[in-house]
Amino acid sequence: MRVSTAFAWLIVVLTAYYVQYGQPYLARQYAYPLVYESAVIKNASTYHVRPSMVAAVIYTESKFDTNAKSLPGAIGLMQLMPETAHWIGEQLNQSSLSDQDIKEPNTNIQLGTWYLSYLLEEFKGNEILALAAYNAGRGHVEEWMQTYGWDDNFDDIDKIPFPETKDYVKRVIANESQYQALYSQLR
Repeated sequence: MRVSTAFAWLIVVLTAYYVQYGQPYLARQYAYPLVYESAVIKNASTYHVRPSMVAAVIYTESKFDTNAKSLPGAIGLMQLMPETAHWIGEQLNQSSLSDQDIKEPNTNIQLGTWYLSYLLEEFKGNEILALAAYNAGRGHVEEWMQTYGWDDNFDDIDKIPFPETKDYVKRVIANESQYQALYSQLR
């Protein structure tokens, strides 16, 4: 009986250790990696966006794959359309960016984070509308606001008429929650 009791306590201790240390470690390493951490934190601070949101957008857009490219042609970690990225570059006095420059991780994170900040400001801090605009484009979100009578207090993700955008916003929010839980430096 003593061996069984000792074995049971060993299982309890190992389980507690795994839940406390092993599970978060595995989640950080395999499920929710944080690559380019310094660029994420630096640009989030510069452009007043939560670093966890930046990490969640990158994860949702590209899973931190620098070679990610969408069918419509978005490129880089934050999946920026080249036209949008060139416009952002002009706003940041970087008008001579090539498409290769836009793919470069530090530049892509800077441009994408600036754009998130811009959208958050444009939609008066409404994260759902800003994320929807990041995915579907500002014009679509402005059209939806006018068509459906949404205002800056819009909060019903399920009313977003594009299924892909609705899913995107939900995934970014869920991924941000994971990044906040796993990385104290992103809160």
